[in-house]
Amino acid sequence: MKKEKIINNECIPKDKALQIIKICEDNNIYYTVNTEKYIVSKKLNYNLMYYYYENSKKTEKRTTNINIVEDVEKYLKEYDAGQVTKITISDESKAIFSGILKKIKGIKGINVLEVSNMSRKAIKSGTEIVELNYFYTEITKQNVNKWRALEKLSEYLNIDKSEIVAIGDNINDLEMIENAGLGIVMGNSSLSNRNLHKVIVSDNNSDGVAEGITKYVLVD
Repeated sequence: MKKEKIINNECIPKDKALQIIKICEDNNIYYTVNTEKYIVSKKLNYNLMYYYYENSKKTEKRTTNINIVEDVEKYLKEYDAGQVTKITISDESKAIFSGILKKIKGIKGINVLEVSNMSRKAIKSGTEIVELNYFYTEITKQNVNKWRALEKLSEYLNIDKSEIVAIGDNINDLEMIENAGLGIVMGNSSLSNRNLHKVIVSDNNSDGVAEGITKYVLVD
């Protein structure tokens, strides 16, 4: 981390990314493109709206770089934004969302995160709490997920997989929770009712992460 060294890098090939973008544009569905430098989109909405408001709580060094552009395809072709790490898709209608995913899954060499539940986030705007409820998925290069990243890191640092603790609350955490030496599931999450036979701690609003670290990591 001190040297900011990249150990492993697996991104979506540019031609595949452009195929996904075309499907989204043709079907008028919201998407964002995460590159090595920015999150690129045509407007603030859904998950990107959440990141935008979260930025107001962070120092400048830790903010998420968001770039709103008129034409995402043109931007990726003409500007150096880095490689595409993932693409996200969001919509409030499950029927529309599912239809788009079916089309995108026909593209070879990519991985589409399976989802069944709506994503629910809350944003504090002044004195009001604004709820964001929408279906959301992530698209990456094939066989790319959080567990694969932990595997690469453990090999580099010579850490046995049995010594890895993984804490998560969403479907994109599933592989690492299932494969880590100890998988910890956040309470009231989309994983807590999946009968994974893993440790379940309190939810995010009740210091669940701290509970997991105190009980299972910071022990004599």
